Amino acid sequence: MKQIDITKAAHAPTVLYENNGHAIYWLGIAEPTAFRSNVYLIRDGKEALLVDPGNRAFFSQVWQRVAQIMPPDQVSGMIVCHQDPDVAASMADWLGINPQMRVYTSPRTQVLLPYYGCPDYDYVDVEANPLLELPSGAVLHFKAAPFLHFPGAFASFDMAAGFLFSGDVFASLDVGSRLIAEEFEMLAGNMGMFHADYMASNIATHGFVNSLTGLDVRMILPQHGQLIGTDFVAGAMHWLAGLQCGTDLIYPELS
Repeated sequence: MKQIDITKAAHAPTVLYENNGHAIYWLGIAEPTAFRSNVYLIRDGKEALLVDPGNRAFFSQVWQRVAQIMPPDQVSGMIVCHQDPDVAASMADWLGINPQMRVYTSPRTQVLLPYYGCPDYDYVDVEANPLLELPSGAVLHFKAAPFLHFPGAFASFDMAAGFLFSGDVFASLDVGSRLIAEEFEMLAGNMGMFHADYMASNIATHGFVNSLTGLDVRMILPQHGQLIGTDFVAGAMHWLAGLQCGTDLIYPELS
């Protein structure tokens, strides 16, 4: 995939994949911090899903990017990988635009999402319904990512594109201008700064990598930092499987 300069692309949606009526966009949020959030849109026929819609401070930016693709009130659903405000707080704004919007999330996350002031909405349990077929025939596969960093966290694998929407897993702290990682050692260092504090343990990271066995992951799209292209996917998986983080670092004598 062609490299994307964030400073030039941040004011318009960027197509990451498009085939047979199935398209994936990075919505180009202009947030000049190391915790920059990535918000994505999957559009497929009459279905359009926001992936981790983001915080309320940047709702207007996300709305404007979506409006360049389609009428925002026609967004049909949101995938919310866990309940943190940088991921989920703007769901109240989106439900205000379209109260019929479905919210795809896990039962543990669902317990907390109503505290954003939206107690009544169409909730889809991704544990009970791990596969979502879209109009084009493309399928999303929801994969549990327990304790990375929330008990009910999950990732979403787009089987048509081979894209893994990984939430906070594989997230990195980065202030560079390149959207897609170009140098693995730097990427690993930036991921390490995030994962050391926010991920539970090597049991959790290694277990998640094992759960992805058999999936043809061609690109990793985390909620923070740089996207991980095909050339670095295997290295990123190996890095995560061997990572010491969280309680491994706090209680090294027990690891």
